[in-house]
Amino acid sequence: MSQTIENLFHEDRNFPPSAAFQAQANAQPDIYERAAADPLAFWETEARKLAWMEPWQQTLDDSKAPFYEWFVGGKLNATVSCIDRHLAENGSRVAFHWEGEPGDKRTITYQDLHDDVCRFANALKSIGIQRGETVALYMGMIPELVVAMLACARIGAAHSVVFGGFSSDSLVERINDSGCVAVLTADGAWRRGSVVPLKDNVDAALDRTPSVRNQVVVRRTENDVAWQDGRDLWYHDLIADQPATCEPAAMDAEDLLFILYTSGSTGHPKGIAHTTGGYLTGVATTHRNVFDIKPENDVYWCTADCGWVTGHSYIVYGPLANGCTSVIYEGSPDYPDKDRFWELVASYGITILYTAPTAIRTFMKWGVEYPQKHDLSSLRLLGSVGEPINPEAWMWYHDHIGHGNCPIVDTWWQTETGAIMITPLPGVTTTKPGSATRSFPGIDVDVVDENGKSVPNGEGGYVVVRSPWPSMLRTIYGDPERYKEVYWSRFDGMYLPGDGCKRDNDGYLWFLGRVDDVMLVSGHNISTTEVESALVDHDAVVEAAVVGRSDARTGQAIAAFVILRGDVHGDEQLVSELRGHVAKKIGPIAKPASIVITADLPKTRSGKIMRRLLRDISEERQLGDVTTLANADIVEAIRDRVQESPQED
Repeated sequence: MSQTIENLFHEDRNFPPSAAFQAQANAQPDIYERAAADPLAFWETEARKLAWMEPWQQTLDDSKAPFYEWFVGGKLNATVSCIDRHLAENGSRVAFHWEGEPGDKRTITYQDLHDDVCRFANALKSIGIQRGETVALYMGMIPELVVAMLACARIGAAHSVVFGGFSSDSLVERINDSGCVAVLTADGAWRRGSVVPLKDNVDAALDRTPSVRNQVVVRRTENDVAWQDGRDLWYHDLIADQPATCEPAAMDAEDLLFILYTSGSTGHPKGIAHTTGGYLTGVATTHRNVFDIKPENDVYWCTADCGWVTGHSYIVYGPLANGCTSVIYEGSPDYPDKDRFWELVASYGITILYTAPTAIRTFMKWGVEYPQKHDLSSLRLLGSVGEPINPEAWMWYHDHIGHGNCPIVDTWWQTETGAIMITPLPGVTTTKPGSATRSFPGIDVDVVDENGKSVPNGEGGYVVVRSPWPSMLRTIYGDPERYKEVYWSRFDGMYLPGDGCKRDNDGYLWFLGRVDDVMLVSGHNISTTEVESALVDHDAVVEAAVVGRSDARTGQAIAAFVILRGDVHGDEQLVSELRGHVAKKIGPIAKPASIVITADLPKTRSGKIMRRLLRDISEERQLGDVTTLANADIVEAIRDRVQESPQED
């Protein structure tokens, strides 16, 4: 990872900030110097912009590193910073414009949101949910999901949102790991004109989740659902007589706010634990500065799902802490046609758009005629999130969506980091297509070699964070030893995210993707081990190997190689069945793009599968050294099968 990079990226294609942004931007050039001179003072200043019930006594306690604590002794409730403090002057300001895929709409003011959150917070207490317990949320992108997250925070219960595309098995694993006492779901969710049967999936899970006492169900689609009296409760019945006021619990800055699961290289998802004070400081600060938020004028749209950390940080907590007006959309970008996103931008006068490179590449594939149908002149800033964006997609976004007038903030961060870590600042940073540029002020990022030594400009290595930051994860829920092993064991005193990175001659950062056994597919982490386990769970499969291969649209695509049991005949029908089996075990997002049936897998003499060779074969690269293989002849056979294998779009 130490090769020079002059010929790999468009280092010389620079986009300086416009004079208009320089004059009016929230962030000023001296923000970097101020933060570098005294990082703790910088974060103290930012934290004071929140609403605290009691001040903190110590900004950072590093005595138990890597179990860092921020704003020690401070008391606050996230919902007071996100809702209550806006009511006196801006209670009538729109918090969310919501639109469902069928076309139904709601406009929710900050006062409306406050009332809804309080009613559901009281409802949670009425069914026995207590401070310190955890509630699972498994829903589509409807307002009740945001309300539920905030209602949990209001009473001091942690929420654990599970993406609505995950399977019952995935739901079971997450509920049991975090000991959830209740689940909030819906009768279904709309996706491309069809209903996703959310409650059916929860019902299939609840026989295996002994900690769950109640299931609360939102009536969304009028889909017929099974019902278990005593356990299942309708959301609308539960909130009907609840008061619209609820005293916010005074939470310690280090009290748990939420648990969010992300894939791990062992296949067992990691429960990332985020606490209240530091997390809220990080997301509010980055949202305000990275997106240059002007709450009185902007209409902001982050297209993510709250099942992922982007939705937590940049749909819910960050925008609400800044008093912003946001758009939420439930559904697919191509329903009823491929211009749905652009119709929404024009309809709501959206000024800031934050979406994923996978979506941008999909829009490129569909063609410029779809955005050209709509007036996108309201847009003033564009953002990218989830994975590295290739320069070609960056330029298409810049030219055809921003019409050359909108700065692009290409952001790098993780579920674990809680908030954006590396990004341009509009009005300050000269951008380069494909580069996330430099670290956010107050964040101490470096690129190091195998020995943990900082690499010079023009070379690459592992990205690390040298110092703690407020929004960092505090642990892996229930497994502190795994937390230390995964993130802190490779380089002494440095956080290791697991991404490769190259630093160009100007010191700009270019991300290269994962360096472990976690694939980044459409911006979502998926463990190779988890997919392999799902394949081997099928009766026909005796062994499987999975790799991530480069894909022009999704960044990485899942490529699977399977060995069948001796009496099983492999054909297209079986391949389709295996894809469906993975979807059932994990979720549709984990379906392999290709499955190659092979008689054997390339293995070393010690029996280790050479996944590097499978990746090279999948990407049609020249193969490296195969002399260590015990069965070198299998490589050509697999290469032939790959060329014959159909690919799923």
